[in-house]
Amino acid sequence: MEEFMRCENLIIYRRQLALAKNETHRQLLLKLLTEEEAKLPIATR
Repeated sequence: MEEFMRCENLIIYRRQLALAKNETHRQLLLKLLTEEEAKLPIATR
């Protein structure tokens, strides 16, 4: 279940990153995206 939620978070963060209007929001999303990717097993990425 946790892996599913992480994958969903990645989808959401990537979508929001594409729509980010300012650099502060963009940097926050990149940080969150990097943290979530680090939690996933390599084969899932």
